[in-house]
Amino acid sequence: MTTPNYGSKRTVVGAHYGLRDWLAQRVTAVLMALFTLVLIVQVLLPGRMGYDKWAGIFSSQWMKFLTFVTIVALAYHVWVGIRDVLMDYVKPVGVKLALQVATLVWLVGCAGWAIQVLWRL
Repeated sequence: MTTPNYGSKRTVVGAHYGLRDWLAQRVTAVLMALFTLVLIVQVLLPGRMGYDKWAGIFSSQWMKFLTFVTIVALAYHVWVGIRDVLMDYVKPVGVKLALQVATLVWLVGCAGWAIQVLWRL
């Protein structure tokens, strides 16, 4: 008994990059959700809401670390999503490359600014 040949011209591309990106999106999303829950708990703790409370939340080293990791995860999460959209829907290579470079510059700038704000507290 032989198995049917369903498309012998099938081309295998890459080394499972789709799985890596899919997993990265899920892991970074879980990390961002965890950060959001931690932040909500901190905000709901007793005390008047204002600058002092916000500064207090982000003054501890563990919260700065969690925020830093979340900023990096957010930037990577956005990069994977935008890159995939550009790869799927923008056909001219030059336009695609220019948009990818602009996205990377924007994300690095935003992440750098967010980290600068975080360590200024």
